[in-house]
Amino acid sequence: MKTKDKTAKTSNQSLVPKLRFPEFQNAAEWFGTTIGDIGSFYYGKSAPKWSLEEDAPTQCVRYGELYTKFGAIITGTYSRTNIDPTKLRFSKGGEILVPRVGEKPEDFGKCCCYLPLENIAIGEMISVFETAQNPLFYTYYFRNLYRQFAKVVEGQNVKNLYYVELEPLPIHRPPLPEQQKIADCLSSLDELIAAQAHKLDTLKSHKKGLMQQLFPAPGQITPTLRFPEFRDTGEWKEVQLGNIVHFASGGTPSKSNPDYWGGTIPWISASSMYDINIQKSDLKITQYAVENGARMASKGSLLILVRGSMLFNRVPIGITTVDVSFNQDIKALTLKKGELKHFILYQLLAFENRIPIDKTGIGAGKIELDELKRFVMFLPKDTDEQQKIADCFSSLDELIATQAQKLDTLKAHKKGLMQQLFPNPDKAAE
Repeated sequence: MKTKDKTAKTSNQSLVPKLRFPEFQNAAEWFGTTIGDIGSFYYGKSAPKWSLEEDAPTQCVRYGELYTKFGAIITGTYSRTNIDPTKLRFSKGGEILVPRVGEKPEDFGKCCCYLPLENIAIGEMISVFETAQNPLFYTYYFRNLYRQFAKVVEGQNVKNLYYVELEPLPIHRPPLPEQQKIADCLSSLDELIAAQAHKLDTLKSHKKGLMQQLFPAPGQITPTLRFPEFRDTGEWKEVQLGNIVHFASGGTPSKSNPDYWGGTIPWISASSMYDINIQKSDLKITQYAVENGARMASKGSLLILVRGSMLFNRVPIGITTVDVSFNQDIKALTLKKGELKHFILYQLLAFENRIPIDKTGIGAGKIELDELKRFVMFLPKDTDEQQKIADCFSSLDELIATQAQKLDTLKAHKKGLMQQLFPNPDKAAE
């Protein structure tokens, strides 16, 4: 850790946020101070990974969980340690936890958490802040100061945020009743966001379960669940993917020719395949690029990523809703005849974990074209059954998209409130 003069540059400048609750409209301005003046820090103590056991006696919070497990408020723990309690630091209830180690500077402030629970062991890579002010209010305030926190992060590959760097940072102090009002508002909004996220996750789980039932399980030809009108229509038939689709390869127009880029035609790469409906890309090509050989996939084509490190986590598969161009890491699939593209799309998604993933010489994932052509699919005799299954999942996807939009709206509303309920951090630092 660097040693340097830590003389606090206290700003006594009073500020007010853009938005105040009616009962505080005529209240005094927020008093300018520093983080170190409104409370004190200490570090947690060891709760290493090797000490964790499901039936260990002591509940604990570890620094990595601040990034991956918790929101603004810690309502329960995920880990237990068998370390001697005399060698641990325990919460009293009401602390703010700030990660001391991380990868991205801006994540330190965004992942501050309020710990209202008593007797929880706090891991050593966590800075613990205690204050006589409202700790939940200052948890949200710290999160709003993530850019200011990022400026005092140290280190190259592994980033560190020592609390001695946080103590001099300017901050403001409103009256306690206003602190409580803001904390209540934002925590209530967090509860709404959590409920909406749970609703969305439930729908996604329901879709995943239906996929396992409406398409044949491994070793089976016919699914376990069929719509009533098709239960007596016989078994499905087994086919190879190469027998029902045409494959086309993509490419990259020359980056050295500016006339090929900056147009209106989406150019799809792995980063563009984040949704089942493919229509947007940060990069776009021109009609001139198409006229000079850029590969195109027409609206309604299926796209599958066949090369890239992303394949070790998931196989991006989607359907184009507009005409697009696509790069050499992607294959475009068009149906030969008879079968319904959305039925094939959803079956590929259901069978994603059956698709064989190989490794390239540089360690990236790849799907060999010959293996993809031999990939086994299943078709009902009646195309009406294909349509029924495709319609079922399309309706579910529409519902999921609607709920995802509601979640995004709530998050955007909270972000806007955070920007207005706290003074501008840049002005506070002046």
